[in-house]
Amino acid sequence: MYETLEILRDAGVATVWMNRPEVHNAFNAQLIADLTAACRALDGDDSVRVVVLAGRGKSFSAGADLNWMKAAGEASEADNFADAMKLAGMLRTLAEMNKPTIARVHGAALGGGMGLASACDICVAAERAVFATSEVKFGIIPAAISPYVIRAIGERQAYRYFQTAERIDALRAAAIGLVHEVVADEAALDTEVAAVVGALLQGGPRSQAAAKDLIRAVANRPVSDTVVEDTARRISSLRATPEAREGLDAFLAKRPAAWVPQE
Repeated sequence: MYETLEILRDAGVATVWMNRPEVHNAFNAQLIADLTAACRALDGDDSVRVVVLAGRGKSFSAGADLNWMKAAGEASEADNFADAMKLAGMLRTLAEMNKPTIARVHGAALGGGMGLASACDICVAAERAVFATSEVKFGIIPAAISPYVIRAIGERQAYRYFQTAERIDALRAAAIGLVHEVVADEAALDTEVAAVVGALLQGGPRSQAAAKDLIRAVANRPVSDTVVEDTARRISSLRATPEAREGLDAFLAKRPAAWVPQE
């Protein structure tokens, strides 16, 4: 269905493989359009519980295709803006999916590739993975990816890396909050991703979507009466749902909940 993607499905897990290995899965207009459409389609598919984003070939994603960027820079201001909005829209679509998302990172995750890793809920990286916000080396800024990278690593680290464009190895990426788990190699990467997927499949789909929305509502806000009342409303509305009743009944009966895959 997608010119630049390969999507594999297995027991509620959709793995979205970026499939431009000859250019290290660099973004162009087609990849941006395909990722946007795929994220929307998978988010609306009740048979999909978890989405894993990965890259074919030697890299996760080397960011924007420089030929595409050069062409955009030579276009009119209106066309340039339209292209930038499509990239920003793709990242937002990924970041705001209701399903849990995992970035499976090996090799290079540079520029927009680091943005993709940041926009996913969870990031697992091989030890030899490398990250960077490399845009200033090309006379531009990491604008579209900035909300997600800053959310992941914080303002203080962003002041450094947005300006230096230094390469960040996987262990350093974990230390600054971008990566959740670092593993030895790609074989271990698949094992760790499977373990995280297994944990995610234990949770209720509706509650996971609500948990993501809760984080967006509460993060970086002071604990005010409005925030406290909002959190109380969220839990009170969820406690009355069939999913919550099933989860509590399953726990008390010492059985798996209905949403947990049967082995």
